[in-house]
Amino acid sequence: MQAVIASDQKSGVGGLSVAEVPYPHAAENDVIVRVHAASFTPGELDWPGTWSDRAGRDRAPSIPGHELSGVVAELGYGTTGLTIGQRVFGVADWTRNGTLAEYVAVEARNLAPLSGGVDHTVAAALPISGLTAWQALFDHGRLAAGQTVLIHGAAGAVGSMAVQLALDAGARVIGTGRARHADTVLGLGAHAFVDLDRHRLEDLGEVDVVLDVIGGETLDRSAKLVRSGGVLVTIAEPPRVMPEQGRAIFFVVESDRECLVRLERRVRDGRLRPPGTSVRPLSEAVAAFGSRHGAGKPVILIAADDLGRIGARAEGH
Repeated sequence: MQAVIASDQKSGVGGLSVAEVPYPHAAENDVIVRVHAASFTPGELDWPGTWSDRAGRDRAPSIPGHELSGVVAELGYGTTGLTIGQRVFGVADWTRNGTLAEYVAVEARNLAPLSGGVDHTVAAALPISGLTAWQALFDHGRLAAGQTVLIHGAAGAVGSMAVQLALDAGARVIGTGRARHADTVLGLGAHAFVDLDRHRLEDLGEVDVVLDVIGGETLDRSAKLVRSGGVLVTIAEPPRVMPEQGRAIFFVVESDRECLVRLERRVRDGRLRPPGTSVRPLSEAVAAFGSRHGAGKPVILIAADDLGRIGARAEGH
């Protein structure tokens, strides 16, 4: 089968190529998914799990990418809850071969059913951003209706999802970013927008929850904004400055089938809009890794019967 392989950590994007690789093996409780669309995080070539397994053993060359949408092609021994031919989406393990391939082996618990009304390219952009936003706001931030949340980077993949989820939960939402992001954030329904280049965070007053995706000075200054009993949640780096009477949490997203189901239901019902996507075929995946993704979250369309849609979209524009 065809896949993107990462062969040399020191070479970064230069060590990526599209090549023929063996069909994956379905271990116990695994499924093999025929991948229709996949997404990746540009920084994952720097992640330890890209290059070594859970025991620390070198596993290069490896296949990057951790988000996918596709169809179950095979069930491993003991696998329950999914069936062959079922549409699914979800997250591949950080320390196993990933989703930028025609087929991938994934633990069944990391996948959720995908309804026919949600396109594979939409579903592939949903898992990591959606899970991160959900876990930050509700699992760690304990955000509730009537509370106020400050979301840094509110126009980004995680931030835009968090804005929508917080609003859906009945919270008051303040988003931050650069001036060019104001229309996007306010268009999502945020109650207010703060330009980080022009406005002082300290003038905002206290909030119940801060969600930070930026780190650095923005993270440090945000600690003072957390009211008594509130929470500062960050995915950027461990916080150096703690709220005086609140909590501070740094976390790494985890797969959660029940949460994926909740996210998919909201997308299907029109209550949640995943990040915009920049779609390319597998043959252009290496170029996608090396490009800037201001036009949207990178999604690689892989299944041969879906590839014609890229050209159709281009002609439509």
